[in-house]
Amino acid sequence: MVRLFERHRELGTLRDAYAESVAGAGQLVIVTGGPGLGKTELLHEFANTACRSGARLLTASGAPRDQARPMGAIRELLHSGELPTDVLDCSLRPDSGIDLASPGEYRTESVRSTAGGIRYAPETLLQAVSTPILELAAQQPLAITVDDAHLLDTQSLQTLLYLLRRIRTKPIAVVCAGWEQSSPTDPLIHDGLTRRPHRRVRLAPLSERGVARMLAGQTTRPLPAELGATYHRATGGNPMLVHALLDDGTQFGAELGEPVPSVAYRQAVLACLYRGEPRHLSVARALAALGDHANARTAALLLSTSPDAVQVVVDVLGCTGLLDGYRFRLPAAAGAVLSDLDPAERSRLHGEVARLLYLDGAPAPVVTDHLMAANQVAEPWGLSVLRLASEQALAADQVEQSTGYLRLAVRESADERERHTLSTALARAEWRVNPAAVTPYLEPLHRNTVAEDLDARDQATVVRHMLWQGETDLADATVAALAASLDPADAHVLAETEFVRHCFYGVPQVSHRGDLAKMATLERATTGKVNTLWAAVALLVGGDTGAESVSQVTEALLSDQVSDLKLELTTISLSVIALTGQDEIAAEVCEALLSTATRRGWTTWRAMLLSVQARIALLQGDPVTAEAKATEALDLLSSQAWGVLIGLPLAAAISANTALGRYETTTQLLRRKVPDSMFNTVFGVQYLSARGHHYLSTDRPFAALNDFETCGHLMRERVSALQPLFPWRTDLAQANLRIGKTRIAKELAEEQAGLRHPLGVRSRAIALRVLAGTSQPRHRTALLRESIDLLQVCGDRLELALAFEDLSATHYEMGDYARARLVARQAAQETGDGEPEAAVADGVPRPEPVPAGTPAVPAPAAAPSLPAAPVATAVADSASLLSDAESRVAVLAALGYTNREISGRIHVTVSTVEQHLTRVYRKLNVASRTELPSKLLERQIPALPEHRPAADRRPRQQRAVATRELPPLWRRLAL
Repeated sequence: MVRLFERHRELGTLRDAYAESVAGAGQLVIVTGGPGLGKTELLHEFANTACRSGARLLTASGAPRDQARPMGAIRELLHSGELPTDVLDCSLRPDSGIDLASPGEYRTESVRSTAGGIRYAPETLLQAVSTPILELAAQQPLAITVDDAHLLDTQSLQTLLYLLRRIRTKPIAVVCAGWEQSSPTDPLIHDGLTRRPHRRVRLAPLSERGVARMLAGQTTRPLPAELGATYHRATGGNPMLVHALLDDGTQFGAELGEPVPSVAYRQAVLACLYRGEPRHLSVARALAALGDHANARTAALLLSTSPDAVQVVVDVLGCTGLLDGYRFRLPAAAGAVLSDLDPAERSRLHGEVARLLYLDGAPAPVVTDHLMAANQVAEPWGLSVLRLASEQALAADQVEQSTGYLRLAVRESADERERHTLSTALARAEWRVNPAAVTPYLEPLHRNTVAEDLDARDQATVVRHMLWQGETDLADATVAALAASLDPADAHVLAETEFVRHCFYGVPQVSHRGDLAKMATLERATTGKVNTLWAAVALLVGGDTGAESVSQVTEALLSDQVSDLKLELTTISLSVIALTGQDEIAAEVCEALLSTATRRGWTTWRAMLLSVQARIALLQGDPVTAEAKATEALDLLSSQAWGVLIGLPLAAAISANTALGRYETTTQLLRRKVPDSMFNTVFGVQYLSARGHHYLSTDRPFAALNDFETCGHLMRERVSALQPLFPWRTDLAQANLRIGKTRIAKELAEEQAGLRHPLGVRSRAIALRVLAGTSQPRHRTALLRESIDLLQVCGDRLELALAFEDLSATHYEMGDYARARLVARQAAQETGDGEPEAAVADGVPRPEPVPAGTPAVPAPAAAPSLPAAPVATAVADSASLLSDAESRVAVLAALGYTNREISGRIHVTVSTVEQHLTRVYRKLNVASRTELPSKLLERQIPALPEHRPAADRRPRQQRAVATRELPPLWRRLAL
């Protein structure tokens, strides 16, 4: 039994009408209301009531497909009443004037046509069909229900009107349910029906309370008070839509909750529309396509009708609960309406909407949404709208939308030149998230970039792709051809491309372009400032590493300054800034840019910036962080997307894992496929250098020598500005030293150390350390002290630890054990590492291997007795004995620095140094420098840092070098 909600008054009206008909007064009741409001349920409930009262029930219903079938509803009515066979035979016999079994076929003698083309059944036929019904009423009361009466065929309506004229004194109750039509198919018959005496029942949508009662009937548990309001807003109180949402929400036994429209709801929406007038469906489709821009005027223009006609339908659909104003209450309803369309018709509709909105001056993204839905561009203005919308979407970081617009534009463009321009724009957008996706659009342009008549920006985009893929020779030829035909107004575009080509990729510069750093200097001299990012970076690479230059570059990087090559320029800038010893600034800017890239969804930027962070971490001597960042970068992009740039994160990952002793992981990284063209760029040099150091660490010096020699061969062809960034001579010197070719190693190290450049401080420091390894002990200490001084400026704590190790080992080899221990203590203080856990058995340090290349050192057991560990109070005594300045001077003097060298290091006069030393000698009771090391050790000067968590003792916010990463010899000696 169907349960009705808020329909008791209406049902009472039907029951009253039936009671009067039983008393001998035929009744007509017209039930109106939109689809889904419960007309059918009301008829069913009335029919059940009538049958229980002894009535004979006859039912029929209209349907769109039956409107072309004459007398279809009347035939259904007769069958439903189970009339005797002779009555059916009488109604359907061949000579009745119409063949009901053959829809649409009329006999000429049985049909009359009006001037308007409407065909009516003859009166003889109407009488023959009505008579059995009237005779049946003489036997028992009749209840006749007709659902969806507005969809009945003309002949059935004609018969129904004929019957109604004859039931005034008959026990017949006729209930017709349907919509109130503004334009009935047959106004004459419609007017005749409504002019008959009748009762009218108008069904309204359920109230919020009624919907809540419906929901409560679906569950035994208490429901939130606001749930009824939610369902009411979603359905407008339409019972059929409420039931559909309940079916969707409680499928698979789920508990009743928030409305989740699905299959049942979409079917209910379509049922509501198909049971109405055809124009209702047309207006609904137009409103669904127009979306937020729907109103009476736009819908009328789309349908070529009047706004008033649209408004009538909108009001009907609003009462039905489908619409709220001109918009569907739920997006799923609009989706169901559009999905019901044939794809070709849906495409045509969206194309018409796009044209209408374009003529109305709607924003480009709005018009573009409909062009995308149409999946075609039928008019020339469509391509320009797609291009504009893609630029706006890209500015809002909606890369997927932007590329979608441009793909459609590329596909629909019939002009080849325009298609190439669109392809390069699409490539620039795709590059932010997936460089591999740009290849199908740019690769066809590689061979004929100049001939394709692209503008300067598009040509630079094609050259960028050539370089990214390692096609350096083709890029060189293309740049040369472009330079010969380029408009002087676009020279800055080529200059930027050239700078990136030779300073980022390391490709030799085209000769006729001149020195780019000099061009940037000329620009600043002429205008008083550098106006472009590439020019500012060129000055930085050229050696202008002052605070002003660095500040200008970092401000440009953090600004919204637009450049298609900004990613490459950013990578160069941060690497160079870090190499100047300003690694903290580089790390800070890189982190800020990475945060922005992550927020904006720029995957390519994220991958590159993570690689830069890994590089900076290596320069700081932090292999743990470097390994984590490099691995994350490699995981973000595929090998195809990385192109030749895969050498950047891969080299960092190999170097970091080698430094951490994770040789198996390094071996797996080396098995990774890299493009051969990578070795035409500096990324191949970085990769070979990292692999060579792995070979050195795993006792394969000849393999390392081969890689380092290849690096040298490749770098000799590069521009001089890149030489400080890749100290291949030092690497080659280390390999030669390992295989016993000390003379060659010394020559290479001396050559590298002699390359003085603002960007080569770290390279020079490492070269000095390697050079010390080729020298006699008496010459080694000065080289190592200079190396240590430079490394303290650079901030590379791992290289600093190696230099301290070598210096400590040198003093140890020379028999100066006190000074060896003093160096080890100084190293522990400089690197921020607390007292190591290395044990001392019976007062003798455990022997550990000395790094390769270090001169032989006597075993610790053979060393003379070292001073006993001072008592705890000595530290406090020394702190009060010497001032900070005196302690610094005393330590430097004990380490072997001259007074002039000490003066330069701590920025005081030589006289001041001498005065400090005089006071130190007096306070410590020593007569000369030679006694200082033992006295300082006795007083524990300098004091070892407290053994505390590494995070609390990181100098300059760097990660502390783990104890196991520090060189072993000076860790022992520091005890």
